Parts: sequence; structure tokens; C-alpha cells
Amino acid sequence: MTTRTLRLATRGSALARAQASSVQEALASRRLDVELVEVETEGDRIQDELIHRLGKTGAFVRALDERVLDGEVDAAVHSMKDMPTEKPNDLVVAGVPERAPAGDVLVTREGHDIDELPEGAVVGTSSLRRQAQLRSYRSDIEVAPLRGNVDTRVEKLLATSLQREHEARVDDDEQAKGQKGKTDYERKFEKRPDEWFDSLTELERQAMSRKVDTEYDAIVLAEAGLKRSGLADKIEYQRLDRNSFVPAPGQGAIAVTASDPEIIDLVHDKLDHPRTRVETTVERTILAELGGGCIAPVGVHALLQGEHVHVDVQVLATDGSEAIKTGRDLPVGNHANAARDFAAGLRERGAGELVEAARKEAEEE
Repeated sequence: MTTRTLRLATRGSALARAQASSVQEALASRRLDVELVEVETEGDRIQDELIHRLGKTGAFVRALDERVLDGEVDAAVHSMKDMPTEKPNDLVVAGVPERAPAGDVLVTREGHDIDELPEGAVVGTSSLRRQAQLRSYRSDIEVAPLRGNVDTRVEKLLATSLQREHEARVDDDEQAKGQKGKTDYERKFEKRPDEWFDSLTELERQAMSRKVDTEYDAIVLAEAGLKRSGLADKIEYQRLDRNSFVPAPGQGAIAVTASDPEIIDLVHDKLDHPRTRVETTVERTILAELGGGCIAPVGVHALLQGEHVHVDVQVLATDGSEAIKTGRDLPVGNHANAARDFAAGLRERGAGELVEAARKEAEEE
């Protein structure tokens, strides 16, 4: 088994390949030969639709898992938060590596936090959950749709302000040329346009050439995505409070699916991180019981603490006008069943009605 090449399916985005590469490196360090196989998904093909409008859940997942079930690849690498809670019986989440930071971050050019944003600020996000949380926390800001890979979204944030600054510098330079004897001290900017452009990062230069329809003051992203994309040290961001912005179930975690029993055992033995497995099992069990999928604003975050798993759950109306937020300590020895019972109680307390309302809105759209 260990003498042949293990074929791993992955999406082709930079983030997906970074995640798959981390799995490849982990398996390679355990003396396994691993090959990445790039697969295009429905979510990749439909670039002008928000994630929750892509039809059935799993728009970024199904194509990869079909290759696994057909035997074309041995396993597939997913962002766990993208995975539907329902899956074919023959498919197993064989490996869950140690999770990256699970929370969301607010990205601005200046490094502002959410309370510093001015009234009417435009905040971009592709997530129905984040939209509802933003509207619940700051009803005075505008939430605008945002699609694209992580680097694309950051470039869209930076584009307008950089382009405006470039125009201002060019105008200042032209005025200086038209005023004979004007000194550098009298210029509005210390650097001339070409000097300023040379000082920009590669990310900022890419943003300069991007045409955008919406001017964003801020965007919300998963911290794990920023780190895995190599952008965390290139932009300014602030972590959002997890009490008000409960992350998506499985956010920050990677799931490796497989169907062959030998592959399942191998991947589980080489990759699985027990703590992350317990926490994400609780999160996804609650999501499955609530029936949220990707069509309802549901946040679930679990943290293993000794003999208990503390879990926070937030279910919102899509416009943020209503929210059910609660937490509980679940016994680690029976965490899956306890999570299921906890979610059933939440559903009866009104969470089910919010999820069903979101489902009807999605069907109408």
C-alpha cells in the first residue's frame, strides 16, 4: 500500500491547493508518495453567484467526491465548512488534521476594527452567516456581496482606494510641473507617482489593475484562509469577537474524504487530530440536526476543555433582525449524541423556524 502513489483530489484555487499541499506534506513526511489531482467544481465554474445561491449544498465538494467514489482518485481534500452534512454511505471523512484558527477577521486598508467603521460603511462578504451577523451587530452599515478567491477579495478591497490615491499623486505631480519653481516641500505627497508605485507590494500592484463595481470599506474573511493563502502578514486585519460572530461549523478545519477501507485506515492513522475531530464532530452534528446547511445563517463553534466540549451556537434571521445565541458544556465521552440532543432543543426553541424561513427565502431566489 505504501509503495504506490496516493492520489488526492483538490480544487484549483490558490487556497484549495495550499490546503491540499499541507495534507500532501503531512503524508509525505510519513513516507508516502502523494500526487495532487486538480478538479474543477460547480462552485468554481459559476463565478457570478453567491455561495448560498449555487443550488444544492456542496457546490465545491461534489465533483471531488465523485472522483473518489468512481475510483479515479484515492481521497479528496476539502474545507470542512464547505461540506454538506449529508454524504453517500460509502464516503467517509477519513482524516481531520489539526485545525487552523476558526474565527473571522475584518480586513481594512488601515487596520480598523468593526466599531471604528463609519456609519454607512460598505462591508463585503460572500457568506449568508456573516451578512446576518454584520447586520445584527451594526445595523447602520451596508453589507455588499463579494465573490472570488481570498486574494481576489483582498484586491477588490484595496483597488478603489489605491487607484484614487494614484490619481491624486498624478494630479499633484502635473500641477507641480506646471508651477515653475515649486519645491518638493510644497508638494502634497512626498513621493512622486512612479516612486510610490515602486514602493507598493505585489498584492497592491495587482489591486491597482483590478476593475471593481463596488467600493468596499472593509471585508470579512476566515482567518484560516488568510494564513493559508500567505496573506496574513501582508494586510491589516482585526479578529472579530467570536461571541458576536460565531464561526461556521468546521471553519478552519480540513477534511480528507475516502471510500476504500485501506485508504480510510491509512489516512486516519497518518492525519487525524483527535481534538479537532471531536470539536468538528460536535459542530457538524448540531448543523445537521438544525438542517441549516449553507442556506441559513448558522454559527457553531466547539472547544474541547478537559472532560467537556464547550459549544456556542448562533442562529439568525437572514436580515439579522432576530438571533438565538446560546452555549453549553457537553460531555466529551458522549459528545455526538449530546450535540444532537442540544440541537434538537434549540430547534424547538425557535431556531428551526429561523432556518426554515431562510430555506424559503433561498427557494424563492
